[in-house]
Amino acid sequence: MPQDHPHPVELLVCTSCRAGQPVTEGQPVPGAALHAALMAQEPMDGVKITAVECLSNCARGCTVALRGGPARWTYVYGNLSEATDAAMVHQGAAQYRDTADGLVPWRERPVHFRKNCIARIPPIPEVDHV
Repeated sequence: MPQDHPHPVELLVCTSCRAGQPVTEGQPVPGAALHAALMAQEPMDGVKITAVECLSNCARGCTVALRGGPARWTYVYGNLSEATDAAMVHQGAAQYRDTADGLVPWRERPVHFRKNCIARIPPIPEVDHV
């Protein structure tokens, strides 16, 4: 069950990722296929799935990022398979959503997330305006 949090979670999915594969005319690239597979999953309360053009992680695609407002850490994960990883990404996004700060205990994260974290970005500190 998600905790009350003033900022919803956003799962960004790189839809231009080719995952190092040649593109077949008329076929979706792997990133677009991953996005479609995620959209086909049961919707998650408090998580918005957003297609983005490029997360600049081309050598380690397919790539997603999880973010959730100024109090949460942001994570970028790569080396995802469009054919097999949608359910695992869905699970990881739900775990992330259920935290106040984005810090899912390492051993509780999906194994793929543990081994394929591209970046962990700290929250933006709130600035007091004087």
